[in-house]
Parts: sequence; C-alpha cells; structure tokens
Amino acid sequence: MIDKKELCEKIREIYPDIGACGIDVDVEYNAEQERWVVDLKKDNHELKTFLEPGDAELCLIGKQCVSLGIEIAQLRGNIERM
Repeated sequence: MIDKKELCEKIREIYPDIGACGIDVDVEYNAEQERWVVDLKKDNHELKTFLEPGDAELCLIGKQCVSLGIEIAQLRGNIERM
C-alpha cells in the first residue's frame, strides 16, 4: 500500500520547482477509479491529474513521473500567462 505523504514528498523531490513556484500539491487515492489523484494549486488556478495504475509505484521508486511533469509544466504555463 502506498503512503499518501510518501507519494506527495516524492513528487516534491522529483519536481523541486513546485515549491519554488509556490504551487501546492496534494495527493488522494480514489478507490472508485483505483488510481491516485494529484491536485496542483496556485492562487486561483487548480489542475487535477491522475496517476494511472502502477504509475504511483514507479514514481515512488524514482523511475517515472512523466505525465505528472507535463501537467505541472501546463499549470505553470497557465499561471505565467495570467
């Protein structure tokens, strides 16, 4: 079983610019969809994305968080354009 705090900290570790940009990140397991929801927030902007089954485990061992990186870049781009 994946620990919510551990996953959140790993995401912050892999993407240290989340904190530098002031983007808040939260993770929650959605049992109905059987995948993790990653919630990124900054000011009035919010973006939710899902880690597909198995991606959270890969992320924890530092192998892959690619889709999450794309979402973080998208959110940052949206904020910078405002």
